[in-house]
Amino acid sequence: MVFFLTILSFLPLLYLLYILLKVLETKRHQNCYLLDYQLYKPSDDRKLPTEFCGEVIKRNKNLGLNEYKFLLKAIVSSGIGEETYAPRMVFEGREENPNHQDAITEMDELFEYTIGKLLRQTGVSPSDIDVLVVNISMLACIPSLSSRIVNMYKMREDIKTYNLCGMGCSASLVSLNIVQSIFKAKKHQLAMVVTSESLTPNWYIGNDKSMILSNCLFRSGGCAMILTNNPSLAQKCKLKLNCLVRTHHGSKDESYGCCIQTEDDQGRVGFHLGKSLPKAATRAFVDNLKEIAPKILPIRELLRFGILSVTLKMLHYGRKKSTGSTRPVINFKAGVDHFCLHTGGKAVIDTVAQSLGLSEYEVEPARMTLHRFGNTSASSIWYVLGYMEAKKRLKKGEKLFMISFGAGFKCNSCLWEVMGDLEGEENVWKECDIECYPPQTLINPFMEKYGWIQDEDIHTFKLPE
Repeated sequence: MVFFLTILSFLPLLYLLYILLKVLETKRHQNCYLLDYQLYKPSDDRKLPTEFCGEVIKRNKNLGLNEYKFLLKAIVSSGIGEETYAPRMVFEGREENPNHQDAITEMDELFEYTIGKLLRQTGVSPSDIDVLVVNISMLACIPSLSSRIVNMYKMREDIKTYNLCGMGCSASLVSLNIVQSIFKAKKHQLAMVVTSESLTPNWYIGNDKSMILSNCLFRSGGCAMILTNNPSLAQKCKLKLNCLVRTHHGSKDESYGCCIQTEDDQGRVGFHLGKSLPKAATRAFVDNLKEIAPKILPIRELLRFGILSVTLKMLHYGRKKSTGSTRPVINFKAGVDHFCLHTGGKAVIDTVAQSLGLSEYEVEPARMTLHRFGNTSASSIWYVLGYMEAKKRLKKGEKLFMISFGAGFKCNSCLWEVMGDLEGEENVWKECDIECYPPQTLINPFMEKYGWIQDEDIHTFKLPE
């Protein structure tokens, strides 16, 4: 009888223990791990050297001297080198009239290279994939590109597919957020994310300066990755996703219209980059940092920042705010070891680096990615990650902070934890001879070859034949 009563008295405790174990088990299956990823390296016949860039610009009959000068200045100061890649139709001289099949072919080459290599290096079968998320912002087709991949690799009938359009350069973190949400509801999942941009149907041939700028920055590229929430695969994974925050300022007209696909005065479709873009990006960036900082920084740094902020407010209370007064700056390095910045352009990298107080060594991966591959839209941050891995910078337990910007206007960021020392063996940067980076100079030789445009008089200038 005493034994029976003893067992009964322990039942509530055993029940609580059962609930606790169940919660811990559920949380264990809700983690999001990056198993592996594969970057896209187009063939060498698609490289854009300086000489050929000049030919592409000169054969645009819609440009005048002012536009030539603007392009020259933009290219020289862009931070982009001579080994970036463009769609095939540019090399065939058909950028004015590409067809739909050109765009599909561009995507097929990307899918075959990245997905094919990724499946081989991970040993994952296409039939093992439970979730597929594809983000190509500026190409919508029927059937969708996700359906095209399912057909190409004969994936399962019950696979869950998502096809994202119009999400801009920050789309890959949007895709991650979708996968992360699915992982919280289902156990032992394998998800594939394919992220890129379609340049073929979006090459601008007009003379609107706010639109021709995109031709100088955007280049061909892409990435495919496999993620999982299966704890048994954790030791084989490269990264663990700790936190992800998305900030969207689409409700503000200025932010919504600063980065938009539209038509110029002649009805030519292009991608408009407005003068309010820096302001919109800064505003979204600041709001995003405010939300993610408490989630990724240690308590001591948050306390230091809070105490310093209150102290400065008390010191300046009742005084007129002086223009020279300094504001307290939160130190993100207190909780982050590596910074993976979106390569939207030299100005974007410089602004983010200054805001976070980053050194040239910390910004080097973003600068080298812009120089070697250009702005590859949503896949840019993965090339930055690839550079860090190829340079063997990522060690077990270190934290990696990713920041991306996109039309809308959006700023998305996330924090990864490195699961083991990464060597970067299966990496396109190895093929680029990583030991040659960083080069001694990032100066674009465009000025040397086409600097004569700056000296031409607008009244005597003759357009190319």
